[in-house]
Amino acid sequence: MPEPFLELVDISKSYPGVVALDHVGLQVSPGEVVALIGENGAGKSTLMRVLGGVVEPSGGFIRVDGAARSSLTVADAIKAGIAFVHQELNLFDNLDVAGNVFIGREPVHGGPLRLIDRKRMYADVTPLLERLGCDFAADAPLADLSLAQRQLVEIMKALSLDARLVIMDEPTSSLTLTETDRLMRTVAGLKAHGVSIIFITHRLNEVMQCADRAVVLRDGRVVGALTRAELSPAAMIRLMIGRDLKSLYVPPAAPPGDSVLEIVDAVTDTYPGRAVSLSVRRGEILGLAGLVGSGRTELARAVFGIDPLRGGAIRLDGEPIRIASPRAAIEQGIYLVPEDRKGAGLLLDVSITENISLPDLASYMRFWLVDTARENENAVRQRERLNIRAPDVKTSVGSLSGGNQQKVVLAKWLSMRPKVLIVDEPTRGVDVGAKQEIYGMLRRLTDAGVAILMISSDMEEVIGVSDRLAVMHEGAISGFLDRNQFSEHNVLQLAVGHTIEAEGP
Repeated sequence: MPEPFLELVDISKSYPGVVALDHVGLQVSPGEVVALIGENGAGKSTLMRVLGGVVEPSGGFIRVDGAARSSLTVADAIKAGIAFVHQELNLFDNLDVAGNVFIGREPVHGGPLRLIDRKRMYADVTPLLERLGCDFAADAPLADLSLAQRQLVEIMKALSLDARLVIMDEPTSSLTLTETDRLMRTVAGLKAHGVSIIFITHRLNEVMQCADRAVVLRDGRVVGALTRAELSPAAMIRLMIGRDLKSLYVPPAAPPGDSVLEIVDAVTDTYPGRAVSLSVRRGEILGLAGLVGSGRTELARAVFGIDPLRGGAIRLDGEPIRIASPRAAIEQGIYLVPEDRKGAGLLLDVSITENISLPDLASYMRFWLVDTARENENAVRQRERLNIRAPDVKTSVGSLSGGNQQKVVLAKWLSMRPKVLIVDEPTRGVDVGAKQEIYGMLRRLTDAGVAILMISSDMEEVIGVSDRLAVMHEGAISGFLDRNQFSEHNVLQLAVGHTIEAEGP
């Protein structure tokens, strides 16, 4: 191995009452892809903030190109060629693509007038667009781009800096399968040109695909490292959580019952010429697979009353119902866990208690006032039931890890006894330990008679957790699969609009 470009030596960071990092060491050589993995709260983000100059360590030192220093500033990190691709996108809707890529360092012309040289900006961004295979132009308004396309813009920002080390934090969380494959080719290309990569992800198959080695953090400490030859999902999970995980699929306690939710010829605004029909049975997890943009989320939003249903019907327990708003869906016992939990599922600045009680606040009223004792009692009960890791129920939801935030979203609906629960990307950005807890929770709900429609872009998840699968393609159901038909091949065939043999009913 060549001499390390970067070394973190005995890095420690303490906050009042919390040791976030405990003598962490990490080396990255030129042209090396190092996967940094661990559960939420393991210390990955704190370590990267230290490396980016945002957080000053309490102990240890950083060596870049052989020169040691106690800490870096943000300017030091940029000067050293360290660039970040953040999971939480730092983009501006009022600018175009090129404006976002060059924000704060726009080329100028016009002498003392210092006018932004847009022609040069567009010329400099075009090769990056081609490199990533983007289907949008340098002058495209960011507001017109999808979440996946915005992720690619964030990656272009890092590449435009001619970085020597690119830190990618969950870079594929919003990408389609095609875009993910393209990103993996980009990672390989950067590596071939001597650029180092720290790749942070919860998707272990991505680690297997691109990493030269994996470094595992747990509770602020490095608990192990795996060479390329040693990498396997089982080995990574064992180091991450300190134990082996059970199989994803847990069969239901009893065979599914009658249909609870029936969607008949439903038409949404996104695909006005296409109709969706499916049913979810009592005690069943029906997985809804498909490529990003196939219409899965749009269907969920229409069933929950966020967007209008342009045609078709919805039946609950065999009876037709009309859902014109989320309130109407809630009154029928149909609840939605949205894919964007921070933007649409939670109030980040308020407490666990307030988030849990908000959809059903009338139940906590007494003489026109909220009975805070009852609110807290229910929140404590749900916190224990779902193993929400927080100091207490007064803790702000914004301070929780992704997995615990998702549990809070689930807790507010579980307090209200759902008939139908629609979960859209239930474990996006959630670590493997919390994933297992969420899967177990979903199974316990179905065993209690709840019908669950689970939308997921994670192939391992949708195959591993569902009792039955429906696959969407361009706004319509392209096929159903029973468990004995589950395979990545069959799901992908249906997702791209092809048929398979022996297709289920």
